[in-house]
Amino acid sequence: MAAKERPLCTLGVRAGQPKWRRGADAVHNGSEGAFLKMAALRAAAVVGSGRLLHTRQKTFHLCKARMSFANLSRGRKIALSTLGVLAAGGSALALTLHHSVYADLELHSPSYPWSHGGYLSALDHASVRRGYQVYKQVCAACHTMEYVAFRNLVDATHTQDEAKVLAEEVEILDGPDETGEMFTRPGKLADYFPQPYPNSEAARAANNGSFPPDLTYIANARHGGEDYIFTLLTGYCEPPAGISIREGLYYNPYFPGQAIGMAPPIYDEAVEFEDGTPASMSQIAKDVCTFLRWTAEPEHDQRKRMGLKMLMFTALLWPLLYYLKRHRWSVLKSRKLAYKPPK
Repeated sequence: MAAKERPLCTLGVRAGQPKWRRGADAVHNGSEGAFLKMAALRAAAVVGSGRLLHTRQKTFHLCKARMSFANLSRGRKIALSTLGVLAAGGSALALTLHHSVYADLELHSPSYPWSHGGYLSALDHASVRRGYQVYKQVCAACHTMEYVAFRNLVDATHTQDEAKVLAEEVEILDGPDETGEMFTRPGKLADYFPQPYPNSEAARAANNGSFPPDLTYIANARHGGEDYIFTLLTGYCEPPAGISIREGLYYNPYFPGQAIGMAPPIYDEAVEFEDGTPASMSQIAKDVCTFLRWTAEPEHDQRKRMGLKMLMFTALLWPLLYYLKRHRWSVLKSRKLAYKPPK
C-alpha cells in the first residue's frame, strides 16, 4: 500500500517560521541527509583552518630557525661581530672616562700593612697604650669618647692600679648631695672618659661651627677604617693652584670636599711617649689609629682567638665526618630495595 504524501506543513515550510526552526523540523522529519551534509562541511572547514594554522606555525618556526647567527652570510656575521665589539669597547671607554672625571675630586686612602690586619693577628697592645696617650694629650681636647670607661683599659692597655690612677686624675661632676647641690669627685674605674664640652652647641661654637665627632667607633664608621684615619691625619698640605680655602678651614685631599675644619692635630714630637718610642708624625698617627681600632672593636683579639679554636676543632671534626659518610652510611646508600608482589 503506497505511503500517503505528507502535508506541506510537516516538512518545515510553514510560512513565517524561523530558519533554525525549519532545520530542526527537517531533522525531526527525517531529513538526515541535508543535516549530515551540513555537518561534514563544517568539519571540513574546521580541519582546513587547523591545517592552515599548523602550517603558519611551522612556517614561523622555520623563519626563526633561518634567522640564527649560524645561518647568516659571512658579511653579516662580520658586521654583527664588529658592531658588538664597538658597543663593548664604547661602554668600557665611557665607564673609564666616568671614573677618571671623579678621580681628581677625592683621593682614596692606600692600604697599609697593619700588624693586626692578618686573619690570626692580634693588636699591638703597646701601640694601643701609646695611642691612648695620644688621645689623652691631643684628641681629648675636642673629641669625645663617651662609650669607653676607665675599667675598659684594665688588662688591655694598663693594669688595674694604673687605670685607677688615670681615673682619679679626672674630676667628675656628681650629685646632688644631701643639700641638693652638685659636687665634683675624683673619678673611678666605672666612670666614662670625660667630655671636653658640656653640649653639642658649645662644641660647635668652639670649633667655628664644626662638630667634632665621637671617636669611639670612628674606625668602623669611616670607609677605609685605620687607613682613612692615618691618611687624614698625615695628609694635610697646601691647596693647589686655583683652589681657595675659606678662612678657618684647612686643605686635606683625603677629606670629602677637601676642606676640613680641624687644624693639623699632630706633628713630629707632638707627644713624648712613656716607653721612649720616637714620636714622629707617622708613629703618632699609627698608634692612635691602633687605639681607635681597639675602641671600635675591643673584642678583636678574642674574636680571632675563637676563630682559631673553631678552625682547629673543624680540622679534627672533618675526618670523623668523612669516615661516617664514606663507611657508615655506605650500607644505606648502596642497598637495593626489591618489591615482591604477593602471590
